[in-house]
Amino acid sequence: MNISKPQQRVLHVLAQGGRIQHHRDANGRITHVDCLTREGFRLEACDLVLFAQLRQRRLIASKGGQAYHISREGLVAVRAQHNNQ
Repeated sequence: MNISKPQQRVLHVLAQGGRIQHHRDANGRITHVDCLTREGFRLEACDLVLFAQLRQRRLIASKGGQAYHISREGLVAVRAQHNNQ
């Protein structure tokens, strides 16, 4: 599966215990996302377009309206790299 570099970076953060917090408007649509590392730092590379691509490919998933985490398919698709480089 072909995954772009920004997608790969986000998947690495999620595979190491990170999460994607989503914010909804009054209509229930997702308007803003924050990709957070397990230490609580924010990854700037994650935006709505990248989030939609990961969700469409089912590489990330949310359970019960909580934050998005990497799915089983995402773990299989991510390549092992030392220190996210």
